Amino acid sequence: REVAALATSFGVRARLLSPRSPSSQTHRTATREISTMASRAALNRLQKEYARIVKEPSPDIEAHPRESNILEWHFVIKGPKDTPYHGGHYHGKLVFPPDYPYKPPSIMMLTPSGRFRTNMRICMSMSDFHPETWVPAWSVASILNGVLSFMLEETTTVGSMEASADERKRLAKRSHAFNRKTPLFCELFADLVAEQAAAAAAAGED
Repeated sequence: REVAALATSFGVRARLLSPRSPSSQTHRTATREISTMASRAALNRLQKEYARIVKEPSPDIEAHPRESNILEWHFVIKGPKDTPYHGGHYHGKLVFPPDYPYKPPSIMMLTPSGRFRTNMRICMSMSDFHPETWVPAWSVASILNGVLSFMLEETTTVGSMEASADERKRLAKRSHAFNRKTPLFCELFADLVAEQAAAAAAAGED
């Protein structure tokens, strides 16, 4: 009963914070899936972390859990200035284990960047490749900041790749159009998609 109550609480919060409000059927499905997949500790922790992220947003990273599954988060890294990624928007995914925060999530990128292979788990000290180095005090925000920092390095690992600065700049320019073709990205980041579409129209791009 306590888990179901927490799941219901998350569903209400998700409707208030997300760009698009789900139907009552979607909400019922989300509540059922969340209550059966995540532990009470994971629900409590992830709800609190999402509230903190919404209250104190990062200028470089935006993140939302899926309404149907609080264990799956999607994020966008905004390419920093003075890097080959400047102007690019990079969609990624975190998948948390049911017993988070005691075990780390898997991390993967979905938008081509020239730094990470798409749809492949990335080996990092904060990822499920290294549960022995995981610290339960680490948060979603610290994980995402770690991904951004790692993106700006040239360290090779499982899930990384090599590319020239020119190639990364080219992919940064194409990232907006790539993301707009992804339905889930458009659903979770509707405001960002609208900004991208308006900018593309002003520039005479597709």
